[in-house]
Amino acid sequence: MTNDEPALALVIRHSFSWGRWFSLRKRAGYGISPRTVTIQRKVTAMADDRIPMTRDEFETRKTKLDKMQTEMLEITKRVAAARDLGDLSENAEYHAAREDQGMQQAKINQLRDELSRAYIVDLSNMPKDSVVFGSRVRVKDLDLDEEEEFHLVGANPDPLNNKILTSSPIGQGLLGKKKGDIAEIQAPRGIIRFEIIEIFIG
Repeated sequence: MTNDEPALALVIRHSFSWGRWFSLRKRAGYGISPRTVTIQRKVTAMADDRIPMTRDEFETRKTKLDKMQTEMLEITKRVAAARDLGDLSENAEYHAAREDQGMQQAKINQLRDELSRAYIVDLSNMPKDSVVFGSRVRVKDLDLDEEEEFHLVGANPDPLNNKILTSSPIGQGLLGKKKGDIAEIQAPRGIIRFEIIEIFIG
């Protein structure tokens, strides 16, 4: 998956047919070989890329981080116990625990990074007539003549539930648009055009 491809993948809905998925990939200039519909996100943001969050989202992430750090202590104990069993070269339990430790630490690092770059947004003070962080936007794809809905979030995009990052190409193309506006999103093989049909906050 290329660096630009996740932006297109975020258009997926759980109800999408594979035919439409392949069609969108081809329009945007990507291959059409079948793959699991998941987004493998990389931490590519620069340190000064701030992430909008509501107060509830921020507190939820802090609680999640505390829980993950507690779980990390238990995993570390498993590693130590497995190490005491002897020959590490043939110690499957040790290697499994070490793998769990590495994966957990990566998740902790990512969550810490998100929290360190977060800033609190009060959705009640946001414009109601234009696309902003937290907006749910119903659009019409002018080339496919089909409607789609997106929810703009600051972190943890979920393509199967149409949650896209405000920093993604589609998110950037939608931000600031009003009902009736046309958003043009640049893709490798051309422009994807969305007409803004409706805007909802929260």
